[in-house]
Amino acid sequence: MLKVISLFSGAGGLDLGFRNAGCELIWANDCWEEAAETYRQNIGSHITSDPIETIPSTAIPDGDIIIGGFPCQGFSVANIGRHTKDKRNQLYLEFVRVLVDKKPLFFLAENVKGILSLGKGLVFERILEDFSEAGYVVTHHVFNAADYGVPQKRERVFLFGIRKDFRPGRIVFPPKPTHAPRNRALLLCLKPWVGVGTALQGIPEPDQPHSLENHIATQYKLRFNGYLGHRNIDPDEPSPTITARGDENGGVVIHHHPSNRRRLTVREAAIIQSFPVDFRFTCSKTSAYRQIANAVPPLLAEEIAHSILETYRSSLSLEHKEQELLSPA
Repeated sequence: MLKVISLFSGAGGLDLGFRNAGCELIWANDCWEEAAETYRQNIGSHITSDPIETIPSTAIPDGDIIIGGFPCQGFSVANIGRHTKDKRNQLYLEFVRVLVDKKPLFFLAENVKGILSLGKGLVFERILEDFSEAGYVVTHHVFNAADYGVPQKRERVFLFGIRKDFRPGRIVFPPKPTHAPRNRALLLCLKPWVGVGTALQGIPEPDQPHSLENHIATQYKLRFNGYLGHRNIDPDEPSPTITARGDENGGVVIHHHPSNRRRLTVREAAIIQSFPVDFRFTCSKTSAYRQIANAVPPLLAEEIAHSILETYRSSLSLEHKEQELLSPA
């Protein structure tokens, strides 16, 4: 069982996926107290909400893997004011600092796809160099969550690092997709993408009797102009990316329900992100929408965690074979 240290944890979508895969979560951090409280109520009390810059590495326990999605707003193509000097773009250095000091076997870092093109690619180049200089062989991959059964077209880049002195028998990253667009799924012997209508099938209307928490509809009126948050939703296709737009000082983006007669409730947005139906948000609706939008879909996280666990187990198998070869007959 891999012991997991989580940085920039948010509400815990990435962590939940790793726990579901069989890993042990031993320490987590996010300076957004509302998100940290959501994490405590649903995942565990091992999270602290002090700013990571103020936490010495000696206060963090040793683990086998460090995971986290360092703040992405400064990198996102949705942020038209993004630039290389955005102070949020520097928080990944705190990730690197903890990595250098704790020296886990692996790390996994997540961010928006826009990070690849920031500064004409020079920023991402610098990030890769920093992680490599921390002592890791680094690879990266762009995942579409819909390819792993999440009812949402959501592309994010993940950096996976293996400590340079660690020898896996084989590297199982990225995991193979389990789903594909309907017109290609049969040809590829994969399941078809999950439509958002299918994902929300059986969820009652919020104005009808129900026992679901966080299932209250926003009063924000519908618009159909093709822009983010104002698009006609095809129930047979995965949802557009659930997104927060900006930070806690700005508005949130709430997509249309696949019926196109109202907008999504918090509960429905969480389901589209693959959170369990009993995952609770005790904050305001605005905060809950943002926490959901900023999260890694737990279902995608679980698939990635399984691939890393396979990589880890392959090293144990290699070690066992080498011991057999060295043992006297």
